[in-house]
Amino acid sequence: MRILVIGAGAVGGYFGGRLAEAGRDVTFLVHAKQAASIRQDGLRIISPHGNATLHPKIVLADEIAGPYDLVLLSVKAYGLSAAVDDFAPAIGPGTMILPVLNGMRHIEILTARFGQEAVIGGVCLVATEVDRDGRIVQLAPMQQLVYGERNGGSSERMQALHATMQGAGFDVRVSEHITQEMWEKWVLIASLGALTCLLRGNVGEIEAAPGGAKLALEILRECVAISTACGHAPSEELLVRTRLAMTAPGSNQTASMYRDLRQGGRVEVDHILGDLLERGRALDVAAPLVEAAFVNLRIYQARRAAEKSPAEIS
Repeated sequence: MRILVIGAGAVGGYFGGRLAEAGRDVTFLVHAKQAASIRQDGLRIISPHGNATLHPKIVLADEIAGPYDLVLLSVKAYGLSAAVDDFAPAIGPGTMILPVLNGMRHIEILTARFGQEAVIGGVCLVATEVDRDGRIVQLAPMQQLVYGERNGGSSERMQALHATMQGAGFDVRVSEHITQEMWEKWVLIASLGALTCLLRGNVGEIEAAPGGAKLALEILRECVAISTACGHAPSEELLVRTRLAMTAPGSNQTASMYRDLRQGGRVEVDHILGDLLERGRALDVAAPLVEAAFVNLRIYQARRAAEKSPAEIS
């Protein structure tokens, strides 16, 4: 199976790198600056599961010569529109697009462009970031990729995909209920993102502050209420785990949105919080704490954009 990984960032670089390390036919679609960095230093992974320095195949957007069997899409939500234009020449009649973005808006964008059949569902569970030296650093041992047909059930192409993904150094699973799992991850990411970004701390710091744990549970309740109203009530098992994780004493857990915020980067506020709030409003579900986090982050985004130099903008 010929695989095109869109970008070589924290998520795509990690999973794509492990696939390449395991001998799969992987090519990374990168921009010129990334290409130069990979050619010079390699694709470097720092992980509790083993470090690696790889020199994978890379391609620029104008060099794509034909379709791939699988496109693994893991860009940040705000880069999706540009990425879609870049990888469009790689989509053929039998290509599967496996997006592992958070939320659900990307599914609507991708299916509008490439059709319902091309887009499968995906969830990734991994905590990675790119450090100042350009290395992909895994922050916690979890590393799972879940995929499935969005309308449920199984299929021959899912079995072929699963055969390709197995044995590549991370956990994989075919889900017959992938859309539900995508919603459940959205609830988790939105809750943790709203909590840590609004209160500017990790889970342990928030729990230690008077009223912190109560706020955490209330933010989770708001996100669950929206998801439930949309027809995707999270399982009780997930809720128990999430309540414990979001109120764990001493935990250093944060959301990727908060890590981006601390580094002064762009945040996926519209895709993760804004879209969830819009769906809630349409069903008359109030979520004032999530709304406060959303407004807070939109102010941050606007201030960040205003302070950017002309060189950064270009």
